[in-house]
Amino acid sequence: MRFAALAKRNLKEMLRDPLSIGFEIGIPAGFMVMFWALGKSVGEDIFTANIFTATMLAPAAAIFGFVFLTMFSAIVLARDRQSALLSRLLTAPLRSSDFILAYSLPYILIAILQIAVCFAIGAPLGLEVYGNIGLVLLVLLLMAICCIGLGLILGSVFTENQVSGVGSAAIAFASLFGGFWMDLEMIGGLLQDIGNALPFVHAVDAARDVMMGAGFGGITTDFYWVLGYTLVFFALGVFLFKWRTTR
Repeated sequence: MRFAALAKRNLKEMLRDPLSIGFEIGIPAGFMVMFWALGKSVGEDIFTANIFTATMLAPAAAIFGFVFLTMFSAIVLARDRQSALLSRLLTAPLRSSDFILAYSLPYILIAILQIAVCFAIGAPLGLEVYGNIGLVLLVLLLMAICCIGLGLILGSVFTENQVSGVGSAAIAFASLFGGFWMDLEMIGGLLQDIGNALPFVHAVDAARDVMMGAGFGGITTDFYWVLGYTLVFFALGVFLFKWRTTR
């Protein structure tokens, strides 16, 4: 528990910027309502199929929100890495993994709040869960940790100014290839191939399948795909943080 004090400090720093938290939570929720309204207006159009129902949109909106955590967690780490604060902290008896945990836990709390908001908004819009809600939450939290891990990698490599641009590009890239707002299978081609190589669409598909009643056996491939990315991102985050702060 050596990282607890630093994690508490990072949580306080995060709460001092309510505007960023509002963007992280409000933008995905706003997109969810917008696409739900679009689905209601076009009815059973072949392009939308059933993807714009609250049941399908809620997990997608939550995962889209996690991509914002990538940029904001990266900015905080990059800012502290460039300041004298992190230099002083490096003299404390903390390992690289302790720093990574301290910079991750506050954003996991935000991810939980994002999930709660998306599902709370989805409830009056007709959201229904036919499968194991605990398994849905497991998939979503795993994807949140994956995105935070990516943020820690970016925060360890880039400066604060660079992270803003790279993070914005990551959000745009994930929006296009994540399968949040469109069915990549219907589009096919290179767009689908790129999306399938990334963790976002696998997390979206797994969460949606469970929402519709699938068990763990029905999402095994997607689940382990996301798990693999999460483990790699965090291992790489620890390595890069240690490399950048000790050279």
